[in-house]
Amino acid sequence: METAAEDGTKARSGDSRVVTMREVAKKAGVSIKTVSNVVNDYEYVSDATREKVTKAIDELGYIVNVSARNLRRGQTGVIALIIPDLQLPYFAQLSSLVITEAKKLGLQVIVEPTLYSRDGEIAALHDGRHAMLDGAIFSPLELGQEDVAQLEVDYPLVLIGERIFTDKVDHIATENVEGAKRATGYLVQTGCRRVAVLGVHPGEKVGSAGLRFQGYKEALEENGIDFDERLVVPAGMWHRSDGVSAMNELLDSGVKPDGVVALNDMLASGAMHAIQMHGLSVPEDISVIGFDNSDDSQYLSPALTTIAPGLEAVARLSVKVLKNRIDGVAPFDSTDPVFRKVSSTLIVRDSTRRVIGR
Repeated sequence: METAAEDGTKARSGDSRVVTMREVAKKAGVSIKTVSNVVNDYEYVSDATREKVTKAIDELGYIVNVSARNLRRGQTGVIALIIPDLQLPYFAQLSSLVITEAKKLGLQVIVEPTLYSRDGEIAALHDGRHAMLDGAIFSPLELGQEDVAQLEVDYPLVLIGERIFTDKVDHIATENVEGAKRATGYLVQTGCRRVAVLGVHPGEKVGSAGLRFQGYKEALEENGIDFDERLVVPAGMWHRSDGVSAMNELLDSGVKPDGVVALNDMLASGAMHAIQMHGLSVPEDISVIGFDNSDDSQYLSPALTTIAPGLEAVARLSVKVLKNRIDGVAPFDSTDPVFRKVSSTLIVRDSTRRVIGR
């Protein structure tokens, strides 16, 4: 009789414990992904590495769950999209685009919101349900750079966003620094000199908030505008109500900006509402620019100037790379994990004053 382990392995009845894939990886001095590649007879493994892993398997008595392996080899046609939340337009739009791209390639998508939970993100990566999936696309929010080891899984995984940077898995990123720099620079070009930023996460270096704040500061410096800490307003969450609260806090403090860079469109929408409730006009008194080019940004009043992060390309590339890995094909002719950064675009609408001459 045999008992099943969490990672699809089995141990004979009477053994004191189950040998896991992680233990094999440690003994062989390789990653869990490499052990998985050897177990599943993937093509792109050197003979020397295959020999090390095989030796560790034999010495530890690791036994593969053949039915789980065959199921993965046979492909279920289902992938997971792991995201923080479906309520934010960015993630709702990303989900829709991933589903559309996956359908083109004959894949179905299970969307798994982790609800801003670190434990939820770890569970989504490591629970046993992935034995029934071909792979996953993961957009973390709570895990950080110190959690790279959590990405060592035994199934194809594509990382998106800029919370974690690693050469261990395929990664599709967006231009957070460059996009925020472009947004801030545009406000300066229109004549703004007191540019506020809403949505900062104090102390964050890696992640959308930290990188967009970096872009904001770089644009000020390059345009000869003094950085003013009073114009920096934190917001833990990026919902519309947080934009209202952040903008109210700024205006009630007596500091009057002539431009606002909101770190996402929801914050921008809330900021515009707060500005108008203070009897001020957008963009005549204060220009506002957002980030993400969410579907409803063009229908705000006034229509929102924003940064489009190239979500269509993010969805297309992440699904394409994942499908390549599932099929055992090297994406972009690279056997190593690939890194691609998608370009962002400034979308000018009515919430900002126009550059003179345009």
